[in-house]
Amino acid sequence: MKKYDAIMIGFGKGSKTLAAEMAKRGKHVAMIEKSNQMYGGTCINEGCIPSKSLIIQADKNGYTKAVENKEILVTKLRKKNFDKLDQLENVDVYTATAQFVSDHEVHIKNEELDEVLYGDMLFINTGSEPNIPNIKGIHDTKHVYTSAELMKLTELPKRLAIIGGGYIGLEFSSMYARYGSKVTVFEHGERLVKREDKDIADEIQKVLESQGVAFEFLSSVEAFENDGEQVVVSYKDASGNNHRLTVDGVLLAAGRHANTKALALDQAGVKVDARGNVIVNEHLQTNVPHIYAMGDVKGGLQFTYISLDDYRIVKDHLFGEGKRTTENRGNIAYSVFISPTFSRVGLSEQEALKAAHNIKIAKMPAAAIPRANVISQPNGLLKAVIDADTEQVLGCVLFCAESEEMINFVALAMDQKLPYQAIRDHIFTHPTMSEALNDLFSNVQ
Repeated sequence: MKKYDAIMIGFGKGSKTLAAEMAKRGKHVAMIEKSNQMYGGTCINEGCIPSKSLIIQADKNGYTKAVENKEILVTKLRKKNFDKLDQLENVDVYTATAQFVSDHEVHIKNEELDEVLYGDMLFINTGSEPNIPNIKGIHDTKHVYTSAELMKLTELPKRLAIIGGGYIGLEFSSMYARYGSKVTVFEHGERLVKREDKDIADEIQKVLESQGVAFEFLSSVEAFENDGEQVVVSYKDASGNNHRLTVDGVLLAAGRHANTKALALDQAGVKVDARGNVIVNEHLQTNVPHIYAMGDVKGGLQFTYISLDDYRIVKDHLFGEGKRTTENRGNIAYSVFISPTFSRVGLSEQEALKAAHNIKIAKMPAAAIPRANVISQPNGLLKAVIDADTEQVLGCVLFCAESEEMINFVALAMDQKLPYQAIRDHIFTHPTMSEALNDLFSNVQ
């Protein structure tokens, strides 16, 4: 039996970075990844990188050429990630399935390999996978896709149905509409993204509708069936009336769940919650102290930069003072790359009121920003929530072009507990989208 100082299960952002760090410190590390198409994790292969490549190319290339360019990029990054670890003397990369045998032993298997590895410490970084809704015909109907599968199509679906009006569904609706697909989004709720304020959700809906995206709210998708090379979507509308929509493809965007089912975590005594997320403490230890979990597999925000920060937390716990934890990593911003980009950090207005904060609000339309007009992207809305007692920023939504860059400035100001006036009076370069923060925070009321 081969023995390692550390075994990494899943070649994700947190584990690959930790593996390299531990190898540099003289530790012997095993990295286990079940698929040779997943070196580097979900972000590089199925998530952020391929989707953003397609989004950025929507105004430059036709769909088929964009997919070709995307595949070239992903293949390059996948190989780079594999080579970076594989060339390290202290790291052994196994392309195999992994199952716990005990709290120190992992059974790995592929066509040529069938053995058990021993690890003093083990790290779970297996990510998440799409939820598959319980819809009649979902497993028997052609052209029903997850987001990863849809992005591999080389021919643009002329009509696309998207099941789910969450962030993934909205990002893909905007992207495929910009390539020329006629997109219909089915959402069981009465409006988009319930965790956002209604004024923001309404603005997102208005912008997407201007791009040609149609919405069916309070709808219930009942069944899928084949119709030659097309898919018939049977659904009930908000009034309970039955309808049939014929499309060329269906995207399942009904959320994601932790990828733990095949790991036999019970053999290691590792506990999960009701949703299958691995339960961890503030240092990312499971209930078995020498087994850690990083990234999507533990639930919460599912972003690659969270997995990277998980690495920092684990590194500090193993080799530092253990002061960095999940409880003090600050405000986490996120962006949804519809067109324009929707970005947010901190509390929404409704969340701040629910938490009994005394608040002030600042709002402005993106059309008031000079650069937004220069680059012909005037759509959107900016909004900030201010604590009226401390004058600090509680939250901010930037639904405008280039907001994915702007939001980080606001997050930093929040972490440093600066009063909103510091942003209002900061001198930005001109003409930039960032200078809109001067105007936004001048509108505090």
